[in-house]
Amino acid sequence: MSPPALTGRSDPRFFTVGCRLDFARLRANFSAVNTLVVGLISALIATNQAVAVSNLVTQTTGLTVAVPDPNDPVEQEFKKIETADDEAQAEVDGWLKDNNAFAAKGGGLPAAEMDRRITKRFAPVRQGYEDFIKLHPNHVKARLAFASFLDDIHDEDGEMVQLEKAHELAPKDPAVWNNMANYYGHNSPVKKAFEYYEKAIELDPHEPVYIQNFATTVYLFRKDAAEYYHINEQQIFDKALALYAQALKLSPTNFPLATDLAQSYYGIKPVRTAAALQAWTNALAIAHDEIEREGVYLHLARFKLNAGMFAEAHAHLNDVTNENYAELKTRLAHNLEEREREAKDTNAVQTVTAKLDSPTNSPAPAPQLPPEKKNGAN
Repeated sequence: MSPPALTGRSDPRFFTVGCRLDFARLRANFSAVNTLVVGLISALIATNQAVAVSNLVTQTTGLTVAVPDPNDPVEQEFKKIETADDEAQAEVDGWLKDNNAFAAKGGGLPAAEMDRRITKRFAPVRQGYEDFIKLHPNHVKARLAFASFLDDIHDEDGEMVQLEKAHELAPKDPAVWNNMANYYGHNSPVKKAFEYYEKAIELDPHEPVYIQNFATTVYLFRKDAAEYYHINEQQIFDKALALYAQALKLSPTNFPLATDLAQSYYGIKPVRTAAALQAWTNALAIAHDEIEREGVYLHLARFKLNAGMFAEAHAHLNDVTNENYAELKTRLAHNLEEREREAKDTNAVQTVTAKLDSPTNSPAPAPQLPPEKKNGAN
């Protein structure tokens, strides 16, 4: 299964070293980088590519990297289990989608029956992981993948058993620290999640997934973050936003990440309108297709209607034509009309009040009575 941001599956990103250039030190490092690039090209034509790449990266960068050999029978067997896992998850996802559609029309299977079917479908996958780990108890990737599978089927106790064993086997593997942080974020203590994400990022500061997970956890668990870091709520928002921005800098074309950052502004009070609009504008710039772009238009329209930027909000709504957004577009258009009406009423009241308060509309002074005559006066 592909990992959602807070699940931390056995994703290839967790186990592959990428070659990133620091342009500030490009000249000083050119010779070493050139050696690494040439070496990698040579490694790709080597008989045993996995060993060649691993050895080269170790010699050139000082990093020790275990690159699985795709021809290794053990790795081939593990790959089969992962494939079976993916296929089972895809099938179950289809069942759930179809059943939800039937349920919306008054049909569908009862929840208990659906649970029974899902349990039965996942049973051989679970057995496959268990059998593999019995034969290969030191296979860290298998334990991480199995832990993520157990998380998906809500076996949190079993998940932690696998994570702890993976941590024992690979205490310096950032993926292990990240996945354990995910566990604590879901199951508490949340403050331990902060500690573990920080360690994962320390071990691999160039992996945006770890930073994004950290940002999401800080944002969602603000009370815990306030106690752990001794900062107030606005500072927590600043910290989460800075982490999202850091992750996005490492993955600048990552549209889901950009929208995570932009959506964070919905929960921030007082509203940071200018920053939110900039974040959504940035997301719009890297949208991959019209569906993603139109989704951003809706968010821009929502922020702008709340900010009183009615003409621009209308323009964004007019750009939304996809039927999938029809209901949300209609709702926003209704809200926009109400806001415009309220603004007109408010302006009308303010205009009348201003006229009444103006000097030209002040009432004439009351006539003064003549002073009383004193006794004996004519």
